[in-house]
Amino acid sequence: MMSGSRAGRSRLALFTGLAIGIAVVDQLLKAWIVANFEVNRVVPIWGEFARIAVTHNTGAIFGMFRDQAPIFALFSLGVIGLIVWYESRVGGSLLATLALGLLLGGALGNLADRLRLGYVVDFVDLGIGTWRWYTFNVADMAISASILLLLLMAIWPTKRGRMGGAADG
Repeated sequence: MMSGSRAGRSRLALFTGLAIGIAVVDQLLKAWIVANFEVNRVVPIWGEFARIAVTHNTGAIFGMFRDQAPIFALFSLGVIGLIVWYESRVGGSLLATLALGLLLGGALGNLADRLRLGYVVDFVDLGIGTWRWYTFNVADMAISASILLLLLMAIWPTKRGRMGGAADG
């Protein structure tokens, strides 16, 4: 099937390009942030709502399990392998390809930090007054967007087919 293989190559290109793009943007922005902002110094960007606050996260999501970067690096490698395997073997809808590309890009961005630095550089600080969200980065945003897409696909499976399933050739 020529159209099927062309669609498969297009999805693979989208998956790979999105993942690489997220990881590169994440690493470039982190490098710029580290070069221009001090660690633990808060710089308002949009009043108190959006600030730059560079932190070193030695743990996992939301700063849990501190000082476990090597374990999370190994875990990340396993997750990356599963993402690539799933997309290449099972494939799915266009929406699933987007979600998995975002997830892979985020995982690669944070893995690069863990392997190179022993921690993940976080810098986006959102909130109002003392009510703050956890500090995060571009890779975390991609992972969060991916999880939201995957949840939407699970809640509304009929949308998954309309976004480009096996029937779209």
